[in-house]
Amino acid sequence: MLKKFFENKAYPVVFLAVIVVISVSLLLSISSVTSPVLEMRKAEETKNTLETIFPEMGNYEVEDEIYIIYRDGEKDGYAFQSSGKGYGGEIEILVGLDTGFKIKGISVLSHTETPGLGARITEASFTDQFKGMSLSELALKSEGGGIDAITGATISSKAVVDAIRGNMSEVIDKLEK
Repeated sequence: MLKKFFENKAYPVVFLAVIVVISVSLLLSISSVTSPVLEMRKAEETKNTLETIFPEMGNYEVEDEIYIIYRDGEKDGYAFQSSGKGYGGEIEILVGLDTGFKIKGISVLSHTETPGLGARITEASFTDQFKGMSLSELALKSEGGGIDAITGATISSKAVVDAIRGNMSEVIDKLEK
């Protein structure tokens, strides 16, 4: 009887179906265990990045994808994530604004730019240029603004500026309402 079952043409289909059901069940159970841990780590990384921009931050809350930063119970500023297309791919940036809507600081969260060239967008010599800038000043020097592009990485530099400028305008509009 068992030999007849193994010789049946449906056996491979049933066998694969059982394997798929077991695999999916294992993946779902592993995901349910690891998801809270991953969410906690992501929240911790976000908090650490916000603290680099706002060193005296007490806490923050997220409202409509905008981080509202508090210090001693008072509103100290805002932060938002922005992204743009660089030379090597997507660039993710966290931008901090003070209550007067001037840039307090930026942090490049992720990028796939060329090592040694475009990857220099993460260096303080580039990111520190943004501090204290308003939306109207935010452009490369070649376009009449105050940001020096990285030599050999103009596309990456422009991508960062454009990503910040585009989202900063939207964020300021939301906050002023």
